[in-house]
Amino acid sequence: QVQLVESGGGLVQAGGSLKLSCVASGRTFSSDAISWFRQAPGKEREFVGGSSRGGTEYYADSVKGRFTISRDNAKNTMYLQMNSLKPEDTAVYYCAVGLGAWILTSAAGADFWGQGTQVTVSS
Repeated sequence: QVQLVESGGGLVQAGGSLKLSCVASGRTFSSDAISWFRQAPGKEREFVGGSSRGGTEYYADSVKGRFTISRDNAKNTMYLQMNSLKPEDTAVYYCAVGLGAWILTSAAGADFWGQGTQVTVSS
């Protein structure tokens, strides 16, 4: 059984930065696509960015240039560095894994989810 645990969320002013972490247990990341999603109140869960099975990072247009994803397969950990945060980035952020997938950009393609971590950006 795969377990994902996110951490690092919090309250930050617009323009500030946060770094989220996602630690996996029960399986190594190296053969899977892993991604970050977010869900704001009243909205659908949306793709933020991810790391392909080959280690290539890709991002939603809304965060490109501001957010950076990295992964440490040895520690089974994925990170999301968020800079220049905006109030519209406020959401619960989730990490997810697509077992054996090359990339993961759709919530429907995820096999396991973390519990989420709240990010609130004040204006």
